[in-house]
Amino acid sequence: MKTILTGAVCAVALTAALTGALPAAAQTAAPGTGAVTLIQAGRLLDQPGRAPRGPSTIVVRDGKVAEIRDGFVDASSYPGATVVDQRERFVLPGLIDSHVHLVSDLAGQAGFLSEITDNLPVHAYSAAMNARKTLMAGFTTVRNLGDTGGVTLALREETAAHRLPGPRIIDAGNSISATSGHMDARLGFNDDFREHVAHDNVCNGAESCREAVRLQVGRGVDVIKIATTGGVNSRIGAGLGAQMFDDEAKALIDTAHLYGKKVAVHAHGADGINLALRMGADSIEHGTIFDDETLQLLRRTRAYYVPTLSTVNGYTERLAADPEAYPPEVLPKIQWRISITGQSLQRAVPAGVRIAFGTDAGVSKHGRNADEFELMVKNGMTPATAIEAATVNAADLLGLADEVGSLEPGKRADVIAVAGDPLSDVTTLKTVAFVMRDGRIYKDER
Repeated sequence: MKTILTGAVCAVALTAALTGALPAAAQTAAPGTGAVTLIQAGRLLDQPGRAPRGPSTIVVRDGKVAEIRDGFVDASSYPGATVVDQRERFVLPGLIDSHVHLVSDLAGQAGFLSEITDNLPVHAYSAAMNARKTLMAGFTTVRNLGDTGGVTLALREETAAHRLPGPRIIDAGNSISATSGHMDARLGFNDDFREHVAHDNVCNGAESCREAVRLQVGRGVDVIKIATTGGVNSRIGAGLGAQMFDDEAKALIDTAHLYGKKVAVHAHGADGINLALRMGADSIEHGTIFDDETLQLLRRTRAYYVPTLSTVNGYTERLAADPEAYPPEVLPKIQWRISITGQSLQRAVPAGVRIAFGTDAGVSKHGRNADEFELMVKNGMTPATAIEAATVNAADLLGLADEVGSLEPGKRADVIAVAGDPLSDVTTLKTVAFVMRDGRIYKDER
């Protein structure tokens, strides 16, 4: 006999499941009370890009950084304050992942099957669990670049209000491409089924593309995501070059900018990357092949490059577990992506291209976002610049530079701590011991 739960009961059950093991502060702390928390840090990287400080105290009031003081300040200076002892740890701002897909980390044949067998509530539960994993990994802000059904748009509101544990979410709603492009959800289905698959996110011609953007704006998105090239995981053997005409890309980007929305562009081949940059893209996601024009355009436009290197971890792990995890039209593209990933970053770093951290988590596993740091360093970045990419740079890309990315008075108290020194060994960031978002403690391992 099946048990049918109402929406309210589902919400209560989900909240209990996700918050039950969290520190009490995450459930009870409330802004506006004037309460003070003192975080005593052994070392503090309050402003990535600058040298870290020695023993320091972060004074948090009403969810924001009020002061940064040298030394270990005790509660006697702030009557009634709560002291959080991180004196044996390295403290830094909450991390930012500029490219995630919270709804699932299934892929290949398993992911395709889930689109048929799993109802929207299943995706909602998965997204909430993945958001929790992401926060526990030290990522206090993410940019979610595409889902269906409005799942993460709703989750954005729940995590913003701290009703569910998760990062701050900047959301793109449903991603947009041309018909038969990377975002066309009908690919792979037979003709009888295709007509029943939602496809109001695909466009053909300038007018259609303007309408597609306006549809997402009307849903309340924060950013627009488009695809100017084919995709690795697209179930179509049409390659990874440009799959959009100039007037279509221009219409998409101009319309988004008209509404004050930045545009993140999925693009692999240099022709599609350069097309997007010429039309005013704000960021290039993946960017697997760069040519000389790409580097010139990135420098001139100051668009960000989001490499998403750790997608290859997801591919290799799934293939190791099941050599037939991906269909025949996808597998060659995956093998190509594995073989070439990192080469564009190797060119971008010495060219002075602006780089923001992003993983494409969902293709790789949620909660393992920090794996990206190691790959960034292997491909030309230093630990310090990789951390900048995941803090100040990503905050700038997301339009949140006044709120997050560094620990300065007036900014949100998004704070993490690790046992080692990430400036010497960036893999230290794979094991985060302490997580605070908006002044609320979500994790403090002892």
